[in-house]
Amino acid sequence: MQFVDEAPIRVEAGRGGNGVVSFRREKYIPFGGPNGGDGGDGGSIYLIADRNVNTLVDFRYIKHYSAQNGHSGMGQQKSGCAGEDLVIRVPVGTKITDVDADEVLGDLTEHGQTLLVAQGGRHGLGNIHFKSSKNRTPRQCTSGEDGDDRNLLLELIVLADVGLLGMPNAGKSSLISAVSAARPKVANYPFTTLYPNLGVVRVSPESSFVIADIPGLIEGASEGAGLGIQFLKHLSRTGLLLHVVDIVPEDASDPAQNIVIIQKELEKYSDELLDKERWLVLNKIDLLPEDEARALCERIVSDIKWQGPVYQVSAAQRQGTLKLVQDIAYALERNRKVDDEEEPMRASVPVDEDFDF
Repeated sequence: MQFVDEAPIRVEAGRGGNGVVSFRREKYIPFGGPNGGDGGDGGSIYLIADRNVNTLVDFRYIKHYSAQNGHSGMGQQKSGCAGEDLVIRVPVGTKITDVDADEVLGDLTEHGQTLLVAQGGRHGLGNIHFKSSKNRTPRQCTSGEDGDDRNLLLELIVLADVGLLGMPNAGKSSLISAVSAARPKVANYPFTTLYPNLGVVRVSPESSFVIADIPGLIEGASEGAGLGIQFLKHLSRTGLLLHVVDIVPEDASDPAQNIVIIQKELEKYSDELLDKERWLVLNKIDLLPEDEARALCERIVSDIKWQGPVYQVSAAQRQGTLKLVQDIAYALERNRKVDDEEEPMRASVPVDEDFDF
């Protein structure tokens, strides 16, 4: 399925039906008086989050959505039918922005969550509302009002607990394949990953988390180079970032310098993303003898003066991935406990030792 994470659409709510001028006319009842009914309200437009919808690709082909207009009123005090509301299903994680007003209308982050994006027009009034002791035969009524008309931008931001970032070919796709059931394309050339991938990591029958992989970043990404910068927004909702680094890059570049490049791109993109908790994952240690790999990893950490957690893994050989997954599960549980103002307990995260990471 084609992955589309942005889509502009236009929504037009229904116009309210007009009120009418009408008088009661029956045999033997002279001067029956006004009996013009009201119009019906115009239909409104709602967006609803649906876990069964995974992409915004359908909105590339249908860009204009209109709700039904309300019907005009009738005589005998009969009101017109209201226009039917229009419900549009979008993926969970969709942010809705009014383009003309530059205003975020809402963020649908839960299945079934609903957002009104265009209010239907109010109905017009029939002449029965204008009768009085001084005006027994009112000949005025009101027209229905126009509904809201908006240009919207739908942005799909994937929901994940953990996000992977790093240079192309750092091994992010290999890592998500090693720890989850996700099977993204893995190949030995830059930008193998063209769109975000999600994987569910099962730590035990009672504990799991979602991990997201985005295309690799390169120097100048914040100015439009490469692919990854347009997908960085997908990491904005994660609770933890894993900075994956190839310790023996094929282009013979310095791994420490590559880390600095990514940090600068994050800083240019968003201070909020830069300030997120970030762990360093030094990947592909299987390509060097154990002592040499350990010394190289220590040199990288020393050169960049890294203060956070550091993990040495081989995603291809699943070496070191079990401890990484266990620590991630504990950290996520700890953060949830902190949010609930409870003291975290490491034993509260059960681990399935038989699970193959």
